[in-house]
Amino acid sequence: MIVYDLECRAGQHRFEGWFKSSDDFARQQERGFVSCPQCGSGDVDKAVQAPRLARKGNQLAEAPPARRQLPVPAVPPLQAPAPVANAPLPPQAVEMMQALAKMQAEALRSSRNAGESFVKEARAMHYGERDAETIHGQATLGEAKELLEEGIAVMPLPFPVIPPEQAN
Repeated sequence: MIVYDLECRAGQHRFEGWFKSSDDFARQQERGFVSCPQCGSGDVDKAVQAPRLARKGNQLAEAPPARRQLPVPAVPPLQAPAPVANAPLPPQAVEMMQALAKMQAEALRSSRNAGESFVKEARAMHYGERDAETIHGQATLGEAKELLEEGIAVMPLPFPVIPPEQAN
């Protein structure tokens, strides 16, 4: 695994990306799979970073510099506080999560649940063996990676989904 510091040119946001290799990063970037998690821009490139050099086995590691603690802003209490690092979520985060949950619910309503046959059906649609439609379902991380490598667009849902046969 290679970890790259990435930066979007649009908003100059910095974030981290994990890739199998430098070739894997290049392939994903060419296909438009690498985008900024903050603004969604696909204009992303590797950020300038210092090389990491391994120490010789007979050298002692230096103590890391002391980290500066950032002050935590005061947040007004929410109606139903959700603790994160022993502090309630800011109202904007609660609103964003509610909007995201609403969008996910609408996406699920307007797509068909393929369940455990999701991977098989996604491939069949991609290769023209069946009519294309919007579906959702279950795939392992490995299966999702394989689909992406084949050029089949997939993405995880942000919130867990209970399959209809398991719902009360």
